[in-house]
Amino acid sequence: MKSTLKTAYDFEMDKAKMKYAQGRFEACFKHLERAHILGQKFTFAHTMSHYWMLKVGLKIYDRKEVLGQLIRIVAAIVFSKVWVPKGNTGGSNVSAIMSLPIPDDLREYLDD
Repeated sequence: MKSTLKTAYDFEMDKAKMKYAQGRFEACFKHLERAHILGQKFTFAHTMSHYWMLKVGLKIYDRKEVLGQLIRIVAAIVFSKVWVPKGNTGGSNVSAIMSLPIPDDLREYLDD
């Protein structure tokens, strides 16, 4: 992971963890979605974004999110290096195979 991308990913994860600690789970999840977009091509980063989404799902008692994240954690471990749908936010509210538009402010970190 190039340094600018890692810095952006770490920023989003740090914000997510801060919001999680504050009990602000909706705001936390938004940062996790952004971290997911940034890190999904990298197995560890991809898996960690799903792990934290799972933690949020457990905290808010969202069975759909918990089940979705358990499946996505396995998929992240297996598929991160092979194929990922660009821009996918990683939550169970979207198809795991659907590509989505990349937010403009994140696009600069993902230019190949």
